[in-house]
This record gives sequence, C-alpha cells and structure tokens, in this order.
Amino acid sequence: MRLSGFLCGLVLSLMATVVAAQDTWVQIEAQPSLREGEERARAYSGVFPNVNGFAMTTGWYAIALGPFSPEEAQRQLELLRGERLIPGDSYIADSARFGQQFWPVGGATPAPSVSAPEAEPEVAALPEALPDETPAEARRSESLLLGEERRELQEALQWQGFYAGAIDGAFGPGTRRSMAAWQGARGADATGILTTRQRAALIEEYEAERDAIGLATVADAEAGIEIALPTALVEFDRYAPPFAHYRERDGSGFRAILISQQGDQATLAGLYEVMQTLEIVPVSGERGLGRTSFTLSGQNSRLHSYTQAELKGGAIHGFALVWPPEEEARAARILDAMKAAFRPAGDVTLDPGLGAPLAENRADLVSGLEIRRPTLSRSGFYIDGTGLVATTDEVLANCGRVTLDSQMAADIALHDDASGLVVLKPATTLAPRAHARFADGRVSSEVAVAGFSYEDALDSAVLSFGTMAAAEGLDGEAGITRLSVKTLAGDAGGPVLDATGSVIGMLLPRANDAGRILPDDVGLALDGSAISAVLAEAGLGGEPAATSGDSRTLAPEDLAIIGRDLTVLVSCWN
Repeated sequence: MRLSGFLCGLVLSLMATVVAAQDTWVQIEAQPSLREGEERARAYSGVFPNVNGFAMTTGWYAIALGPFSPEEAQRQLELLRGERLIPGDSYIADSARFGQQFWPVGGATPAPSVSAPEAEPEVAALPEALPDETPAEARRSESLLLGEERRELQEALQWQGFYAGAIDGAFGPGTRRSMAAWQGARGADATGILTTRQRAALIEEYEAERDAIGLATVADAEAGIEIALPTALVEFDRYAPPFAHYRERDGSGFRAILISQQGDQATLAGLYEVMQTLEIVPVSGERGLGRTSFTLSGQNSRLHSYTQAELKGGAIHGFALVWPPEEEARAARILDAMKAAFRPAGDVTLDPGLGAPLAENRADLVSGLEIRRPTLSRSGFYIDGTGLVATTDEVLANCGRVTLDSQMAADIALHDDASGLVVLKPATTLAPRAHARFADGRVSSEVAVAGFSYEDALDSAVLSFGTMAAAEGLDGEAGITRLSVKTLAGDAGGPVLDATGSVIGMLLPRANDAGRILPDDVGLALDGSAISAVLAEAGLGGEPAATSGDSRTLAPEDLAIIGRDLTVLVSCWN
C-alpha cells in the first residue's frame, strides 16, 4: 500500500524537508524553568511530531517546531495560527537564538545546515491500523497536511460526489460539510473533521477507483483534443471523421467519441441535428443548442450518453461518452473528469480523409455510428394552418417520443379512444403547404390514399388509388368507410382523398384478427364527417370544402401534389 501523506502526517509532515539545508523554526512558547519547559514540550509532542526544546540565551526555555526552510516555516506559522492550534503570538526564529537542546530527551544542539545525504532516511513502518482520534486531535493532525494533500482530499471528496467547490486546499464550510457527509455515509460521527484513519480510507477509496477506471489524460494529435479518458474501460478503435472512436474494453459497456471538424455556426447546428439521429443519443434527455456550443444527453433502458461540442475559431471540438445505465454513478465521476480536462488544440481538426473506409457501407451508418431508427412510423395529415396533425393512435403504442417528419417533436393535443383519432401539436408552429379540406357529404367512387407506405424509407408520401366500396364498416358500423385499395402498414393514419382533393376520411390500421384475414385490397377509413365532429367538439381545426370551385375532378398528378403536401410522416421513438 502506498505510503501516503495522510498515513504519515503525524510522523513526517513537519519534518519532510529536514534533509535539506534549513535552520528556521516556529517558536510557540518559552518557559522560565527547565521543568516547565519539559512539561510543555511533552504536552505538545502529543499533538505535533517535531517538537523541540532549547535553552535560550536569555535563560528561558523555548519550545519550537521544525526545522523548516524559511518559506515552509512561514507557511506553517500561518496555517497553525489560522487553525488556532498554536498561540497567536508564535513567531519565526532561527538557530542563533537557541543553545543546548533539552527536548527530545537526548537531543543535541542544533547543527549548522548541511547538504542532503545521498540516500533518503529510512522511515519506520506505520502500524497496520492507525488509532482513531478525537475531533481536537483530528484537527491538530489535519493542520500538518501539506497543501497538495489538502487538495487531494478535496479531489477525493469531489470524485465521490460529496464536494462541489473549488480545489484550493482551503477547508471552509463547504469542505467541512462534504467531510461530514462522507463520514455520515460510512456510519461515522459527522464531525466535519476527518481523522487520520478516515483520511487514509478516503484516499485509498479514491485511488482504488481511479486505478480501476484507468483515468488518464490522452492527447489525440489528429483530433486536436486533450482529454481525460477511462483507459481501463475504453481503447482507441478508429478514425471516421468527424469522429475518433474509442470502443469498449473488456466488455465494460463504456464508449467514448471525440468530435473534431472545421465549420461554422451552420455546421455546428447541423452536427447537433445529426447527433440526435444516432443510436448513441436516445430520444429521452435534455438538449441545448447555443450560438457556439451544444449539449445532448439521452437515456433509455439500454444506454445513457452525454455529448458536448463547441465552436471556436472555425473549429468544432467535442466529445461523447456512452455507458450502461447500471454504471450511472461511475459515469458521472468520469464525465466530471472529462469535462475538467477537455482542451481543444486551436484549429487542429481531423483530416476528412483520415482513417480506413468502413468494411460495411450502410445507409444507416454515419461515420461509423449507427443511425437510430424509429420503433414504427405511420402517416398523418395537416388539419389546419398551424401544423396540427391528425393520425391514428396506433403510433402511440409504447412510445416514448413522437416526431413529425423524423425531427420535429410533437405533443398529443387530442386522443379520441372511441374512433382511434389522435391530433398532434408540433413543438414549433408550422406553416404547411396545404391542410385538409373535409368533403361536404358528397360521395365519390374514385379515391386515393396518401401515406408513407414504406415508413421512413422514403422522403415523401406515396398515393394508392382505388374506389369506395361502401359507406359503412364490414359489420355495418356507421362513421366507417370501406375502401377497395391496396395499402401497407405505413399508410395507416393517412388521408383518404376524393377526386377533387378533399379529405373524405383517414385510413385505419388493418385489424389484427387471428380468426380472419382480409383480402389485401380491403381497407377501412374513419369517415370525414366523424373526424370533423370530433375536431369540432374539441375546438380544433378542420376546414370544410368550399361551396364552389371544389367539384372539379383533378388529374392524378395534381392529386398527388395535394396528397404529398398534406401528408406527414409520424414516428414513434423509444
């Protein structure tokens, strides 16, 4: 086990530089008699490891701590007086003021400064289990810590999630509260002052976990990024600009990605949108896009991730970390370290031609990252000029998030269980090219269904032409229209148009009835009048057909334009 400053604080802290040239002391008391001097020296020796007693030229007996270099003596004086562990009138003294040494018993007169010996002096092994201390004793031993040891304590508390302040070595109220919280979490008295044993335990926990993670600063010269990475959990895989991939190591479940490319604000915004289509960024999570930076977080049952990127001087740099949900606590500590150590190297970015081509050239890969696909996609259509969309409630089943045209988030404005009609409201008001005009009761034998037959495989809707077979359902249900038209699952929720381009219904999903299989050309639609009634009752849009000029039969190509302008892809994401 490493001999840390926390285990040897009571033995070495004030003697750490004794082998160097130094003869400066912190004088803390002077007594008029040898007996009183020995008593006080013995008392101080129970607190400090380097108590010395000297006869003074004045006839008094001095008690001093040291020896130190002048700089260290001044630091110790300020520290110990600040902690009120020594009298307020303690001061700096040099060896010229001291005569014969009386403490420790058998000590010698201070010798002149000498050079350090070639080999370090041996230090007696510390006991396996250090005795615990009272709060007063703990405060005294704490006062002997060097600045770097104090900062390491704060880092360890921060690593374990107890401390969120500055790493400055000053044990103020925030540090004390974090120490008390750490003590309480381990069933100890929450005094806010760590004993020597507790400091050793805290540092051992901290170092053991850092070793298990292998956290180390990595300088990726190709990407122009310096960052802390958990090298025991991830290892370099490949370059696929604008990404440098670090794959999981030994089944850790962690992955890291460095982001590096030239660009401007438009490039940054485009990267922000692209990242949200990737499998590593689940749909549920916080998003934030600014003028020169963005952050993304995502969570689902399989993975969690965090991504950040910033634009500076025409270069975009960032990183992403992906981890399994059960590693949330460890990932939070790794993320803190990555954020703190992240340093872009000016305008250096990945060469777009860097890296070997992917062996698998698939359309659903972006620079080696799999594009996230929706759970299912169906069709919908605009019902007013603000972008409200009517669709089927099939798209809501087990859905964590609904989008329009794969990107625009949407909320549920209406769900009519009886009819299966859903109205979605986009997160941002839209201005669609066209919206539904519901037919005024005319019956048309020729119909067309507009829909995303192949779900998200195509960018625009497909029209399927057919006829109206009956103005009722298969069992004579009112408000249902039976169609003779071949459609696919993705068409469900799409508008049924008559020859004039008016909406006479919404295609319903094919019933999943194990007892019967309908012919491929049989379809059912929710009647336009039933849709209008539901919308009117809810106070939502839906424009009736005009009384004149709307009875003209349209050519198929004109009907196709209306259908594509009306219809929108509705996707369910998990």
